[in-house]
Amino acid sequence: MRRQAVILQPDQLHYVLENSPDPFSPASSEKKAALNHFEPRNVLISQGRERTVRRALQEQVLDTHSPVHRLASSFLPVIDQETAQLLEDIERTGRAVGNTLAWEDFISAWYRIVRRTVFGDHARDDEELTHMITELRRDGNWSFLKPPHRRLRARFLQRVRDSMDTAGPGSLAHTLRNLPEHKDAAPVEQIPQWLFAFDPAGMAAFRTLALLSTHPEQQARAVAEIREDTTGGQQLPYLRACVLESLRLWSTTPMILRQSTREVHWPDGTMPGNCGVLIYTPYFHRDEDNLPHAHAFRPERWLADAEDTDWPMVPFSEGPVICPGRQLVLMMTSAMLASLLENRTFTLASSQHLSPKALLPGTLDHFSLRFTIHDQDQGAPHT
Repeated sequence: MRRQAVILQPDQLHYVLENSPDPFSPASSEKKAALNHFEPRNVLISQGRERTVRRALQEQVLDTHSPVHRLASSFLPVIDQETAQLLEDIERTGRAVGNTLAWEDFISAWYRIVRRTVFGDHARDDEELTHMITELRRDGNWSFLKPPHRRLRARFLQRVRDSMDTAGPGSLAHTLRNLPEHKDAAPVEQIPQWLFAFDPAGMAAFRTLALLSTHPEQQARAVAEIREDTTGGQQLPYLRACVLESLRLWSTTPMILRQSTREVHWPDGTMPGNCGVLIYTPYFHRDEDNLPHAHAFRPERWLADAEDTDWPMVPFSEGPVICPGRQLVLMMTSAMLASLLENRTFTLASSQHLSPKALLPGTLDHFSLRFTIHDQDQGAPHT
């Protein structure tokens, strides 16, 4: 049986993440078994030279080190178009019962944005592709306990390949297709992770909307930023901070997994090779003894002028293995929130109790969130 270490100290957390992928590999046994269901050659479960090549490819396509993706001028109009269509559809169907935004409506629009961003406009309505990866991911949740559905995986990866081959200019897949070829790159199997990762990004955006709808002070600051924006949605630092704070409160990846590639010497002893390493992020993100207002919505803690702290807040991990799509996700989620809030306000209509006067709950079921939509200036239901 493999040994498992649980990280409980901030310095240990930083050490593990700053020393990934060696000697703390992200390609843990659990992660390999899970991702083998739909992306067996993805960078997340690769090692050595293959990992180096695939990571470089990911960073180049996703513009990892830039807060504004070089294709922002293509992506942001897509977000505005799909958000406008979402609101128009709600208005058209909600005249009799009131205009209500539910998760199923939001995520359908978000998936259209994702498919257009990844593959181009031709993939907008390719819901079968989304259904396939959803089914494969569901199988992946069983990790070792369920064998891969090899036929479905092959059909899915062929569908991804075909979509990449026909991807339009201004899409991630088109950029990927036009990079110099490398035998270890496995480009087709890097794309499923983008489709996978954009799903929790949608959860984070929807939860952020719930926080803003119940926190008037933060909502007012967000709306002011939207109205004063001169970048076309490219630079929305406060809304990005709101998304980060939502992820701190309700992490979509609560467990960061690593596995030691060799013996590691610690002050208190030696960790053997092939030892699992688990970082449970809520343990740090909600530590009220060390993090001020740990159970409150305080986006300002993420802004550049906030007080510097070494306390771990790692919704996208950190160090050399930090999520390569972090900046792209923050740009797209903040832009969609801006599109929603530009001319309307949202009132939380479901039963969740979120208030600046009370501790925020440890979990938030995004599936059951419901919002009533109002004109921003009139405060009446939009009809």
